[in-house]
Amino acid sequence: MGNIHPINTIPTPTVETYAELQTAFDHFNARIFDGKLPACLITLQRNKRTYGYYSHERFVCGETGELTAEIAMNPSYFVARPIRETLSTLVHEMAHQWQYHYGKPGRRGYHNHQWADFMEQIGLMPSNTGEPGGRRVGEQMTHYIIDDGLFDRACADLMTTEYTLSWFDRFPPIEPVSVERGGCASAGALAAVNPTIKENGSNRVKYRCPSCSSQVWGKPELKLVCGEEACNEARYAPVGKEGTV
Repeated sequence: MGNIHPINTIPTPTVETYAELQTAFDHFNARIFDGKLPACLITLQRNKRTYGYYSHERFVCGETGELTAEIAMNPSYFVARPIRETLSTLVHEMAHQWQYHYGKPGRRGYHNHQWADFMEQIGLMPSNTGEPGGRRVGEQMTHYIIDDGLFDRACADLMTTEYTLSWFDRFPPIEPVSVERGGCASAGALAAVNPTIKENGSNRVKYRCPSCSSQVWGKPELKLVCGEEACNEARYAPVGKEGTV
């Protein structure tokens, strides 16, 4: 027999990334959904049109025939937004999962009043603009976080455990677009380009491309390169407290 090498006990990027997302799912399932959501398959999808999406009974187990849903998260934007905003996308998709199991989903990608009422109940205000005053229902919807709402408090509790998302795309997009796959607008779509957003509990700072002025969030001392062709891989620089590089 050949030499048997011991299994590496250091978490790999794959294991670490998916474990962090699963930890967040389990935390919010317990704190917001009373543990009622069944397990699902969390995936990473680089869909330029979205921060994330929910697909009901998308996967099947080849051995048992069991069906499970998919919650997809777009890692391209993990560095472009505070963790709090990224986690709100996860809970946004979990709200779709709740409605498929315990409510009556709208046709295709339509966000109906039941979904809107539930989103508000859990601390995410539905809005087609991502700001106060937007429509609460429709084909293309997003949300904003309600201060001191259920999600806000649950997220704060998770962040006190030094929770983080460890791996980021070094070539983040300039800004997100507004339409999520299936007609659902990406959650918190304006967050990445809103200059009023402050640093969060994960100790993230804002970086800016000196060429196109696009801005992203990340941990201190990150080495980020702009993916825009015209910027010639310009390196992002930290933004000062007054908003200047």
